[in-house]
This record gives sequence, structure tokens and C-alpha cells, in this order.
Amino acid sequence: MTEPQQISLAGRTVPLVDRARIYTCGITPYDVTHLGHAATFVWADTLARVLRALNVEPVMCRNVTDVDDVLDAAAGRVGAYYDRFAAVQQFQFENDMSLLNIRQPEHEPRARRYVDVVVRLAAALLATGDAYVRGGSVYFRGRRVVEDSGLDPVRAAALAAEYGGRLDDPAKEDPFDVAVWQAAEAGHPAWDSPWGPGRPGWHAECVAMSMSVIGVGVDFHAGGADLAFPHHAYHRGMAEAVTGVRPYARAWLHVGTVTVDGAKMAKSAGNLVLVEDLLAAAPAAVVRMMILDRPWARSWDYTEGLLDVAADRVDRLYAAAGRPGGDPGRVLDVLARDLDVAGAVDVAVTEGGAAARLLASVLALA
Repeated sequence: MTEPQQISLAGRTVPLVDRARIYTCGITPYDVTHLGHAATFVWADTLARVLRALNVEPVMCRNVTDVDDVLDAAAGRVGAYYDRFAAVQQFQFENDMSLLNIRQPEHEPRARRYVDVVVRLAAALLATGDAYVRGGSVYFRGRRVVEDSGLDPVRAAALAAEYGGRLDDPAKEDPFDVAVWQAAEAGHPAWDSPWGPGRPGWHAECVAMSMSVIGVGVDFHAGGADLAFPHHAYHRGMAEAVTGVRPYARAWLHVGTVTVDGAKMAKSAGNLVLVEDLLAAAPAAVVRMMILDRPWARSWDYTEGLLDVAADRVDRLYAAAGRPGGDPGRVLDVLARDLDVAGAVDVAVTEGGAAARLLASVLALA
């Protein structure tokens, strides 16, 4: 009897057949790529590579949020059009991804090309009663999203405000409602809609791109843990409301946050660790090992010494690969259990031979 193929993430077992759809929250292309970004995309890439090693073909969709208020502000500061500014930043991001041996996704939708899909999404949510129109904007009813998240409303409000949630918008029926379609405002691009000129809401953009490219649900949704609420929660809420398909995602890969001296990386904090600087200091294999040699959900603090630790781990894996023997199946079994890369490296170094060679290939270290 054929054994079912499966992988587990965060305690959830996901049986698989021949394909797995992965939606990864991509960047808002307004600044340089830092280690925090890279960690998310290296882990998403690793998930896809492990699936492929398990004879399951991954279908990756990684979006580009090139319609965004933060992007508009950054472009405005340098006197550039938002779309041209985004294109330059996206080019630099993709170069960093290539240097890190991250595969190009099968699909890379850009938000500005899916504005009409957001309009249709807004109309559908209005039809289901999950949204309403006020002052040229369409708002999604978000109270249930907060309840489903399990967060205390005070904490949820703080997180929503941190990500531009506009809780004090007087047009809203509830502070936790969010714009699917935002009425036009000065300083931002605008498109026509049945409710007047405006632009897509952030959460709605991802729903529209995900549904259009890979369907009404996904097998895996990947992104930074800092996006779990509000972004991923509202994405899930909108998608489930409009399609009736639950759960929207069979499993979530919420990658742990990378900090410096305990503080989240941010340009305003002046503590960014840039991918280009890391790659100037160490080979891509070492940078990847530094990111992957730990539980994917755990937040961690970057120090320069971690590159030395990772370099030693890579050297030991390469040395083990030169030995005879080794059981590749043991490595795959460990990887399939919650993407346990650290455990798989330990097994590969002990087994040596084919096990070490397989792991180096799967993790894009060779």
C-alpha cells in the first residue's frame, strides 16, 4: 500500500498528493532588502524545496505590493512616480533573492495589475453582506476577524494602528473594519470604481492576487510573524467570507522576527542588517545556514558571530558529504517534521555520504 505523503507545520499535519500551492507575502518595494525580509523568503523557498524533494510539486505565488501608502510616501520624498520607484526597488530585491539562491516563484503578481480584481472582490463582499459603502469607500466588517484571532481587543487595536489601520476613521461602523476600497485622497494614485475614484486596501490586494493566481484557498501561506495580525488575519477573513471555503490556508508558515539587540529591524531605528552586506561578508550558503539552523517560528537576535557558527556548520556538512554511505530518507523524514533543518543537519553530519549530499542540495547550500 502506498504511504501518503505529508508534511507538518506548527503541529498541523498536511497530507499532500502531487501539488502544493504556496502564497508568500512579498515585499512592499520602497526600500533595500534586510535580513528580516530575507529570513521569510529563505524559509518559504526551503519549504518549496523540501516539498519538491518529497515528490510534491510546489506552486509558489509571491506578490509585490506596489500599491501602498508607505510606498507612495517614499516615492514622494524623492520626487518619483510610485510605479517607477517600485520597479527599481523590486529589481534590487530580486537581485538579492537570486544571490541567496532563492528560486524565482512561478507567479509574481503586482498589486497595480489587480486593481480591477479588488473592485470585484469589494462588490462580492457587499453582496454577501460582509462589507458596506461609506463616503466612496468599501469597508469589510472586521470584528469577527479580531475575535477569531484570539487577541485581546486592546492588543489588536495597537497592532492595527501600527500598520495604518485607521481605527479612528469616522466613516467606519466599527473601528476594526478595514477598507477593501479606499476613497481617493491627495498624494495617492487613484482608479475608477462603482463607488468613485480610489485605490485598493492593503489586505484586499493580497486576497485578490491570491484568489486570482492560485485559487480560493492555499495549502500553505508564508510570511513574517509580524504580519500574522492584522494582515494575514484579515486576508483569511476576507477570503473565507467571499468564498465560503474554510480554512483559507491548510497551514501557516509565520517566520520568526529577526532583531538586533532585541529591537525589530527598522530603518527608523537605524539597525538594518542588509542582505548585500551579509553577502559581502560570507557566501550565500553560510547566510542561508545562519537563517535556517533554528526553528522557523522562533524569533532570534542577529550578531556577527552567528556567521562564524553557520560557516562551521556548512564546513561540517560538506566534509560529511565526502564520506560513503548515508541514508537520505532519514534526512527527509526530519525535514518533513516541521521543517526541522537544524535536526536534519545533525542527522546528515552523522550519517554522511548521500544523506549529507541530499541535504546540501535541498537547502541550496551546494
